Amino acid sequence: MALKQGHSNVGVHRSVVSGSWLPLTVLVLFCVISSLVFFFGSGIRLDVNEYSDGLGNENIDWRERMVAQHLKSLLSKEVIHAITAATDDSNPFNVDAFRKSNLSASWRIVGADSLTENNSILKTSRIHGDNKQKLPRGRSTVSSDDHSDLVDNSAKLTRRQLREKRREKRVAELVRHDDEAAIKLENAAIERSKSVDLAVLGKYSIWRRDIENENSDTTVRFMRDQMIMSRVYLTLAKMKSKLDLFQELQTQIKDSQRVLGEATTDADLPHSAQEKMKAMGQVLSKAREQLYDCKLVTGKLRAMLQTADEQVRSLKRQSTFLSQLAAKTIPNGIHCMSMRLTIDYYLLPPEKRMFPKSENLENRDLYHYALFSDNVLAASVVVNSTIMNAKDPSKHVFHLVTDKLNFGAMNMWFLLNPPGEATIHVENVDEFKWLNSSYCPVLRQLESASMKEYYFKADHPTTLSSGSSNLKYRNPKYLSMLNHLRFYLPEVYPKLDKILFLDDDIVVQKDLTGLWAVDLQGMVNGAVETCGESFHRFDKYLNFSNPHISRNFDPNACGWAYGMNMFDLKEWKKKDITGIYHKWQNMNEDRVLWKLGTLPPGLMTFYGLTHPLKKTWHVLGLGYNPSIDRTEIENAAVIHYNGNMKPWLEIAMTKYRSYWSKYIKYDHPYLRSCKLS
Repeated sequence: MALKQGHSNVGVHRSVVSGSWLPLTVLVLFCVISSLVFFFGSGIRLDVNEYSDGLGNENIDWRERMVAQHLKSLLSKEVIHAITAATDDSNPFNVDAFRKSNLSASWRIVGADSLTENNSILKTSRIHGDNKQKLPRGRSTVSSDDHSDLVDNSAKLTRRQLREKRREKRVAELVRHDDEAAIKLENAAIERSKSVDLAVLGKYSIWRRDIENENSDTTVRFMRDQMIMSRVYLTLAKMKSKLDLFQELQTQIKDSQRVLGEATTDADLPHSAQEKMKAMGQVLSKAREQLYDCKLVTGKLRAMLQTADEQVRSLKRQSTFLSQLAAKTIPNGIHCMSMRLTIDYYLLPPEKRMFPKSENLENRDLYHYALFSDNVLAASVVVNSTIMNAKDPSKHVFHLVTDKLNFGAMNMWFLLNPPGEATIHVENVDEFKWLNSSYCPVLRQLESASMKEYYFKADHPTTLSSGSSNLKYRNPKYLSMLNHLRFYLPEVYPKLDKILFLDDDIVVQKDLTGLWAVDLQGMVNGAVETCGESFHRFDKYLNFSNPHISRNFDPNACGWAYGMNMFDLKEWKKKDITGIYHKWQNMNEDRVLWKLGTLPPGLMTFYGLTHPLKKTWHVLGLGYNPSIDRTEIENAAVIHYNGNMKPWLEIAMTKYRSYWSKYIKYDHPYLRSCKLS
């Protein structure tokens, strides 16, 4: 409203100056200008001053002079003093000075923005007035259209000035933000430079923090990488007849090999390793300058990769062969102990070779165990662990069967170390006269020419890697009747009704008498099942491409484990389990139904005749599986070291060995003399 009023006043002012209105309008103009001075006194002050400064008093129109003279009569001294103080030639509109004046609150309510806008309008009016004053007096060039254009131009100018001020403010804010960002970048760059100064040199790039690792074999791996590249350039140097460079590379490779040796960590390297690494780096830089060819280098690296692949496969086969070979062998200490015990046994008089409590061997009210083994130390752990965890050891009877070679040692050990109040008896499998080739298909097959060809002549390995093929099926235990004797339990113990079969690679951790109370529900075999979602099922062990197998068995049937099995010998006899075993064994003479072993024929023989036991009775895998839960092991009644890593071998897993070794008295004279520790 103030702006509009200001525009009207300017129009009236210009009309009066042009002399086109009647003198009567002077009074109206006087009142309007008085109102204008009331609100925009500083603006009129500016115009009057500038008129007088620029043109002199003689050039001011009489009407304007009259208006200026009557201002004093209209305004109080206090208002004029405030307007004069707020007007400055260097800063024509001093808002702060106006606000700080001693006017009452009603005089100070006008905002700075309104005063600025009106001041701009008045200045524009003054400029047009100057131009008009230069025209000849009495001639008017301002029409009503010119007046409208003037008002529009003044509004546009005001808006443009406001936009410019907002733009300047925005630019100032952006500059401030940019300054803050620049300061942050500078600080980050300073910190980065400090970290670079402290970086360890010799890495691929000090700017790549992923290279800066704490691995203990960084230098070893770097030197090996250097040797790989040096071998690449060695081939290229020979190809391009760079003999000097060829000899240099060859020398550096030999030096690096000597420095590396068998080192696996940086701590294993000698002090000269850094110097050798630098020397190799210099030679490699020289070779790169002279020999580098992307195509040739890529081809050589690909060839080296293929060679390394073949070497890895060969080493894996060798490793498999050696691990299986180690699993078959008996450690020197155990063999030594067995020999010493055998010698001492046969030095005993016959009357001292007898075990006490022989009357318990056929007592059906006691708990009977069958253990077939040729390992004295392993058998002792089974017996000791069972007795130490039994509630009433006097009710336990152990039936041990071994071969002729270990019969004396097994007897001597348990004569010297009787199992407390328990009963023990040792037999020789070679003395079972009924177990012959005419009755037992396995013995007949072992004596056949085809089996001898399979074991001793056919595909006889000339190297370690080639000898690993199907090696596990050529294990000597499959040639021993101790392994197949489990299918003849009623013949070995005809007076017993139930017997618990134990392997010699198990450890008993709890009292096992509860197994005799388990109702097998008419089944012959009580065992823990081993199948998971897709493994340890029948199709893993049997050849289902054979019609005899596919017609009689379910490939998804769940497998179970030997090692701890409760056999009902009365049901065994009723169902003629041994006859079923003979049937399938005769059909497998050419090994078309399954490979060698006792578990596949066991699965077939006891198919539909096995009662599953709770898994806590028997935990398997300690001979091959490193990830068995410790709680599961400690809660198990029996733990089984099935697999190649038997606890008495050097290849055993250390984390599981203590469960077995705590039942051995390493301070025993026989163990100390044979250096078993």
